[in-house]
Amino acid sequence: MSPRPQSHAYARPEPRPVARSRPGPDDLRRTFEAVPPRPSDGDEPFADSWWGRAWVAALESLSMDEGRLSRGRTYADSGKVAAITVTPGRVVAYVHGSRPRPYRAELRLRSLTDADWDMFLDEVAARPGHLAALLAKEMPHSLVDTAAEAGVGLLPAGGDLDPGCSCPDHGWPCKHVAALCYQMARLLDADPFVLLLLRGRGERELLEELGRRNAAHSARERPTAPATPSVPAREALADRYLPPLPAPLPVLPHPGQPPSYPSLPGARDPLALDHLATDAAARAHTLLTTGLDPLAGLTSWQDAVRLAASRPTAGLTATTRALYRELAYATGRTPTDLARAVAAWRQGGAEGLAVLETPWDPPAGPFDRARPALAAADFPRFHPWRNHLTHPSGTLQLRFGHDGRWYGYESEPGEDDWWPRATPDSDPVGALMELGGG
Repeated sequence: MSPRPQSHAYARPEPRPVARSRPGPDDLRRTFEAVPPRPSDGDEPFADSWWGRAWVAALESLSMDEGRLSRGRTYADSGKVAAITVTPGRVVAYVHGSRPRPYRAELRLRSLTDADWDMFLDEVAARPGHLAALLAKEMPHSLVDTAAEAGVGLLPAGGDLDPGCSCPDHGWPCKHVAALCYQMARLLDADPFVLLLLRGRGERELLEELGRRNAAHSARERPTAPATPSVPAREALADRYLPPLPAPLPVLPHPGQPPSYPSLPGARDPLALDHLATDAAARAHTLLTTGLDPLAGLTSWQDAVRLAASRPTAGLTATTRALYRELAYATGRTPTDLARAVAAWRQGGAEGLAVLETPWDPPAGPFDRARPALAAADFPRFHPWRNHLTHPSGTLQLRFGHDGRWYGYESEPGEDDWWPRATPDSDPVGALMELGGG
């Protein structure tokens, strides 16, 4: 992305996507961290790009109440908009208002139909400049004009936006939705694919489809090359004797143990190398016998945590200490970070690690019912924050995972140093009892 312009008093931070706990084959859900407060005199625009300003214009045409819009701008400037989640046709965020509990602000935008996308993608693929602009995170006027020629409207008009909020204000929109809209302008400013996701398609899917259509278009435009004479391999080798290949060796019943490794020049630790070789042998054996990769989809950090978690838990042996040092060094983390992540992995695997590292905003449902259930079991009132419920003592905590289970955490009194403990449970009361909170 090209360098962003800066104002005389404030450099707008780039929105940074929060890592998803369950990356899938598409990217139809993106969550952006809250943008910190910024000093503003009220006149500075919320977007530098023309498409970001077009979004703001659509918002402002939706409302006839300048007072609510002004308060929404103030809320956005003050950093009251929490993490923003964008999915096809909808953007949601919690916005902090005058009450302790934030309000859930939502904005809906009609997704394009498959026929709309088909016309739009064909038009864009036929113009390499449009594809290059999208790769550079730009949305030129000509691209929007191309969509309009195909009968597809990318940028919203005022009537296309459908706001909603959990606050008692019946403004259209209220100041919380207005704040969310102004923050959305900043996200669109930095990445026009956010707008395309709102219209129904993720970035990865779009780029793959545009690349395929662009290649097909180029092939149609390219003159047909004359056929190259060829001879089938069977005919070319018919007069030669080739002995049959030997049968493959039988697969061993188990991967076996690699040999011990002596201290080698440049090797950081032979014990850690021995463990890595053993793990590689086990993975290769699984691939050979099943054709499946047991580590498919894991990031390098998740794989490092998995490796460390595979060591025995009884005592910190020399091999374990060496492995922790090697993995922490390779991933740029501290041994304490790795030890905490290992505890989370042993608690719940990849989902347990995601619960440790990635706070998220659960939808209405089990999370909202947890506090009444705990209160009915005579536990004190827990303090909520995103997917966390914290005991008033500050020493016990429950975290709600994407798998619908509650994960227990403990911290020393007066410290914000949480460590995974106990077995996850689908019942918050059961998870707390397992944690020792009873």
